[in-house]
Amino acid sequence: MAAFDWNFQPKLDRRTVEELLSLAFVERAEDLLITGKTGTGKSHILQAIALKACEQEWAVRYSRCVDLVDDLYAGLADGSYNRRMQRWARPALLLIDDVGLGQLKRQGDEPTAAHILYTLLDKRHGKVATALTSNLKLSAWGKYLGDASLAAAALDRLAATATRIDIDGPSYRQHLARKRAEESGRAIVQDGEAEEP
Repeated sequence: MAAFDWNFQPKLDRRTVEELLSLAFVERAEDLLITGKTGTGKSHILQAIALKACEQEWAVRYSRCVDLVDDLYAGLADGSYNRRMQRWARPALLLIDDVGLGQLKRQGDEPTAAHILYTLLDKRHGKVATALTSNLKLSAWGKYLGDASLAAAALDRLAATATRIDIDGPSYRQHLARKRAEESGRAIVQDGEAEEP
């Protein structure tokens, strides 16, 4: 987090993030949910927590949500689903990044991504820590994951012990792009329209 620009996200509670970096929530087998628009620092914080946990020799696994779900769908295809699910359920800290980004590829009668995520969170709940990031409003998880009831149940599991952070601020990547464009004297594109520097 030494590279994180706290001034750029003034609404983000620095004390809460620094408390998370102590990894006390991992010791207590609690969960973490970070939401906010794209580019606001969610993945940066999640990766900093992952690095800190690795430094302290916790068993850690990190994945984008779409890659985790794809891995478990592959297990359905080759008969290794239960073994793969156990591997995802085991680490002291599982970090699931970008719920809401990427297309979830479900085949025919396979369970929904919501079913898979619910099963995983249920296996981990109260035993080990799980941290997730999402650019979606929580009310949109059902549509993205393919089942509103199971998505709500998964979120209910998280709500029981989760620290919740919502980063309400601008995109740092857009800020950097604008800054580079200004320095080079080029026009930039924001929300589909060109702006002059």
